[in-house]
Amino acid sequence: MEILVILVPLALMLGGAGLVAFLWSLRSGQYDDLDGAAWRAISDDDDETRSLQPGAAASSAKDWPRPRAR
Repeated sequence: MEILVILVPLALMLGGAGLVAFLWSLRSGQYDDLDGAAWRAISDDDDETRSLQPGAAASSAKDWPRPRAR
């Protein structure tokens, strides 16, 4: 039972630290655009905006994933 004297305040401090971290993330704008990053990850814009150097081949979905070099 003496361990509860240590564990209860420790649990309250950890919970408070989690609450402070969550409130900080809300105020810093971490949850403003939830869908933007997901759509940017799957969009096909990179082929149009990428500037290719002469002799460089454009990547496409058919050659991805690339085979490993042996």
